[in-house]
Amino acid sequence: MGTTERPHVREWRNERGDGDRTAVLLHGLSGSSATWWRLGPWLAERHGYRVLAPDLAGHGRSARAASYSRERWADDLLDVLPAGPELAIGHSLGGVLLAMVADRLRPARAVYEDPAWYPWSGAGYGEVQPAIRAFKRWTAEDVRAAHPTWSDEAVGVRLAELRDWDPETTRMRYLETAHVPVFPVVPSLVLLADPSDLTPPPLADHFEEVGFVCRTVPGAGHFAHVDDPDGFLAALGDWA
Repeated sequence: MGTTERPHVREWRNERGDGDRTAVLLHGLSGSSATWWRLGPWLAERHGYRVLAPDLAGHGRSARAASYSRERWADDLLDVLPAGPELAIGHSLGGVLLAMVADRLRPARAVYEDPAWYPWSGAGYGEVQPAIRAFKRWTAEDVRAAHPTWSDEAVGVRLAELRDWDPETTRMRYLETAHVPVFPVVPSLVLLADPSDLTPPPLADHFEEVGFVCRTVPGAGHFAHVDDPDGFLAALGDWA
């Protein structure tokens, strides 16, 4: 079962209001659908997608829940997203959830942006959750210090995400494990930070060996789509 209320889903279409292809964008922990404020409109206008970006429970405009788990979030996504989208992109936790539902959602192409398939630098997820919960108290100065290349608009979006976010989401079940796909069930691209704490080179090599395509967004951090939107799009290339 998912949460008792259906998640909020943000949608972008081109100016004509048409688009016969669907793209799905999945945000990460402490984020929201607003993180795609540049990529969503670009996919709609340049590529003619109907773009759907859900807010996970406890994030954005979706309701908070009494408890959270990856399984509940995955079920919620399957409740609100159409099967068989042409493109699905998941960032961080969104990449975990995309891997969990890929065999049922069946996107034509899946893109995993610095997916949280393994804990940060070998630390258990339980160890890093206090630091993630501290994001709730961040100011504009904190965001700029962590992300010096971000525009004022990007900083404002991040602050709004943190305002709406329930930090209890960090207490999800199975904190010490992540869903790591054994092999891709659909054509799959992994876009990595430079360097990626989540997927160091030996892991990237392993993912390529089992059938993933791996690319790096040069100079970008974990939020590659915000750190360097143009570099992200260049790395995405013909996968869009």
